[in-house]
Amino acid sequence: MEPNLKIPEVLNADSNVTQRDLRYSQLKQATIMMVDDEPIMLEIVQALLEDVGYQNFITIQDSNQAVQKLLDSNPDLLLLDLDMPDVNGFDILKTVRTFARYQFMPIIILTAAEDPKSKLKALELGATDFLSKPVDPSELVLRVRNTLSAKAFQDQLAYYDSLTGLPNRKLFIDRLGWEILLATRENKSLVLLDIGLDRFRQINETIGLTSGDQILKIAAERIHAVIRSSDFLGRGKSNENMARIGGDEFSIVLYGVNCVENASIIGNRVLQSIKQPFVLDDNDMYLSASIGISVFPQDGDDVESIIKHAAAAKDFAKKQGMDNFQFYSSDINSRAKEIMKMESDLRKALENDEFELYYQPQVNASNGKVMGMECLLRWIHPEDGFIPPDVFITVAENMGLIVPLGEWVLRQACFSASEWVLQGHEALKVSVNVSPQQFNEDGLVDSIKLAINDSGLNPHNLVLEITESMLMGNIDHFAKLLHEINDLGVSISLDDFGTGYSSLSYLKKFPINELKIDKSFLTDVPAIKQDNLIVKAIIAMSHGLGQKVVAEGVENEAQLAFLKALNCDIIQGYYFSKPLNKVDFSNYLSLNASLKNYRIK
Repeated sequence: MEPNLKIPEVLNADSNVTQRDLRYSQLKQATIMMVDDEPIMLEIVQALLEDVGYQNFITIQDSNQAVQKLLDSNPDLLLLDLDMPDVNGFDILKTVRTFARYQFMPIIILTAAEDPKSKLKALELGATDFLSKPVDPSELVLRVRNTLSAKAFQDQLAYYDSLTGLPNRKLFIDRLGWEILLATRENKSLVLLDIGLDRFRQINETIGLTSGDQILKIAAERIHAVIRSSDFLGRGKSNENMARIGGDEFSIVLYGVNCVENASIIGNRVLQSIKQPFVLDDNDMYLSASIGISVFPQDGDDVESIIKHAAAAKDFAKKQGMDNFQFYSSDINSRAKEIMKMESDLRKALENDEFELYYQPQVNASNGKVMGMECLLRWIHPEDGFIPPDVFITVAENMGLIVPLGEWVLRQACFSASEWVLQGHEALKVSVNVSPQQFNEDGLVDSIKLAINDSGLNPHNLVLEITESMLMGNIDHFAKLLHEINDLGVSISLDDFGTGYSSLSYLKKFPINELKIDKSFLTDVPAIKQDNLIVKAIIAMSHGLGQKVVAEGVENEAQLAFLKALNCDIIQGYYFSKPLNKVDFSNYLSLNASLKNYRIK
């Protein structure tokens, strides 16, 4: 059975009160399942245990549901009545012990029966202990505490590696089995990383077992630090997703929608962490690692297949020269290598000035004059040429590069806008997209101030575009942040309005100056009545709240006429212009200022 309890360290007879208190505090996190057909008994027992700090209970009155509920919830302790209708306690006890994972789960029998035959039969079926009804409060607390304490200590010895404190192979296989069952039920992918230290056996023979153990502990800490700092684990905590499965071998389980793509990122970070020098007795030692990756269900539909194929991929990685990772699937492996190469190229791109800003004009719907422009990032790769933002932005976000990249975009946009303002376009506003990671960074306001001050741009000429989904979470915190930005004189635009998750009431809580109608709502206007109604409602609501409206994705005369009839404020789209580089946008501004026909091609 997979343990839910773990003692932080082995306690002995000399343990002090603080250690015992810590141990008992952890025990009270245990999940206790109670099966009894008398509801008053369930309430009494739960109340008595809650009084001393236990918090997690599963109570079952209908004994027919007991076994299935136990399989679903995986409790640490079962309190079981014997005398129940339909399915009695003996039947439940017998069935539970047929499951390998529950052969040693503690089961305390609660019974009013005094005959020795019943107790003997329960013991033969695998009962751990007995408590007589009516329950004595002190005895109940003592028995539960001691039973859980013994279980936690046994789990520590049986399921955790004594050197690193990580789950061992036995627990890992059990946990992987559960993850596969859940992935099957939820129709999601699961990834296993098999990590092996290269040439560790030879190094261990050279430096000795003690130093070798020290390296293993440091390696475990480094790998654990990588996954603890990642956002890619999906369900579970970092210490639950990692195990030491052999002498120099570790495993990581990833679960969720993007776990395949994230596996290559975490794999690369693990490789980098292991390559850092190991300092032993003031001497630097250098190691590398090889990683094999298998994917459920593509590479196997059971525990054995997934483990075997990850190990095969790891062996292949070693044959490729070590210090690399390989997927078992060749197709996924190619994609992972592409991502890894792009990650490497992205780091160089910012240093080598390979990024360029393009600007898409935003025009006044009533007179056709350019009021502003949305700033868009482009990557001109020295070998691969133009790379679309929808390809590299996600990679940049996953590797943590989006924040410095976003700061670069903000500064460049402010400097360019400042130049155009000095050329006579005083009312021109530049719109800059803010990524979710930037939005959650503590230094966002300081970055905005620095970009404005260094460029000399009037803050009223700057618009920051955020999305609805970024406002989910701590409303008070985000409201305070947006007010700080607004107080600088910078406008806030809510991009892709109508496609996110925020409530309309948020528009009253946040200082939003502008709404951008997502282009998906404009594709079929004015032909589709439902889309017409949505667009009308957004414009009317925005104007009622004193906000301007930008319609993006406008591509034809019919859409323009429809939006003008609704008094939409600003129009953006290919009908007027595609995104332009700085030189072409400057020319566009000059032509727009001198021509009455504002549709420049």
